[in-house]
Amino acid sequence: MSTGTISKQSDLTVNDITVIDNKLLKRAVSAAALGNTMEWFDFGVYSYLAVIIGQVFFPGASNTAQLIASFGTFAAAFLVRPIGGMVFGPLGDRFGRQKVLAFTMIMMSIGTFCIGLIPSYASIGIAAPILLLAARLMQGFSTGGEYGGAATFIAEYSTDKRRGFMGSFLEFGTLAGYLLGASLVTGMIALLPHQAMMDWGWRIPFFLAAPLGLFGLYIRLKLEETPAFKEHMDKREELEHNKPQFTLLQMLRVQSKPLLKCIGLVLLFNVSNYMLTAYMPSYLTGVLGMSELSGLMLVMVIMFIMMPLTLMWGHLTDRIGRKPVIGLGALGLILLAIPSYMLIGSGNMMLVFAGLAVLGLLHTCFSGTMPATLPALFVTDIRYSALAIGFNLSVSLFGGTTPLITAWLVDTTHNAMMPAYYMMGAGIVGLITVLTLSETARKPLKGSSPAVATKAEAHKLIDKLRKQRGRKVQQHKPA
Repeated sequence: MSTGTISKQSDLTVNDITVIDNKLLKRAVSAAALGNTMEWFDFGVYSYLAVIIGQVFFPGASNTAQLIASFGTFAAAFLVRPIGGMVFGPLGDRFGRQKVLAFTMIMMSIGTFCIGLIPSYASIGIAAPILLLAARLMQGFSTGGEYGGAATFIAEYSTDKRRGFMGSFLEFGTLAGYLLGASLVTGMIALLPHQAMMDWGWRIPFFLAAPLGLFGLYIRLKLEETPAFKEHMDKREELEHNKPQFTLLQMLRVQSKPLLKCIGLVLLFNVSNYMLTAYMPSYLTGVLGMSELSGLMLVMVIMFIMMPLTLMWGHLTDRIGRKPVIGLGALGLILLAIPSYMLIGSGNMMLVFAGLAVLGLLHTCFSGTMPATLPALFVTDIRYSALAIGFNLSVSLFGGTTPLITAWLVDTTHNAMMPAYYMMGAGIVGLITVLTLSETARKPLKGSSPAVATKAEAHKLIDKLRKQRGRKVQQHKPA
């Protein structure tokens, strides 16, 4: 912290420090995480139904072509996510995080529900995959405003000392939603005959999006706006224009460095994420020849183990910092991706589980840290916009395309280790990005006042800042 920053902060009074109401914080975290749960419920369902969806909507193709076509439709939704980020991000910075997050919730639910309504290729021909693509594009557009808004919402509601732990609940919701969707599909595959799943069973998980979405909408509409955004709104009259300070092009130019850092971190985070969640079930069954039920169950168990580990890393980063944990995960991918895939490719169930467990453990280094790390890259008045654009641009290029690219690489090269090489590349990019970061743990968000849990903690913070200023002044006195 510079002398100027200490001097400025040491002039703070208790009224200048945000005291976070714990009940509001818990409600905010729950509501934000619920949207991620809803989004990843759909991803879990789609990933675990990828083979069946390929057979229903692309029946004339080979098994490999069906899988690639299914993942291609999955990836297409990510192409419009940056557009969603460009639309919803500025709206969130102008009108508030809570309103936009309520709208994205209902759009996600409608898109998912509509997939369940689409007739099969056998019924309406080429119109079936076209309608599937349209529904996926609607989902992609709405989710373009979801993660950036949810991460911003939790970060701005959290205290500086616990932002890592609170943010990790966002990814806890991700894993919970994926596990819920995957468990539902796995149970149906185990109980229903294959033809029943092909005829109507695959539709049921998508229909459940409607009640889940309505519940999430109700919860989000009950929330108050974040303290940081309220503070920003109070100061808006002092700005030159009654709108965010930067136009889109100005923001891309002025914020180019933090945006590049965001893209690098999200690349690391999401290649690991989608490789494990979206691609791995099909890799185990389609490439390695494992039974469908065994492959699904293995990934589900790994997801369950990852949930508490994500919270553990989030809590730990509030103590030791974000950079060491992210760096550890990136280095782990570089060194352990090939050994992990060798274990997975062995065919021995225990060794397959061990390989998946290593990849899952490494991924939690990112899932437990990114929800607090990414919002801290940007100032309050453009945080939603910048994070939504940077996050979704990276996801669309490197995250959602991971299942499609790796499936194509394996099919083209006939090398089952291609996913490991892909993850190693992501680890190298991530490690380089981490080295450029400034540590943000236990510090206020850029452009926001310090946030604490109690008035007593606010008084202690003021005393601490004044003592730091006194020591700095003493050190700089001339001899």
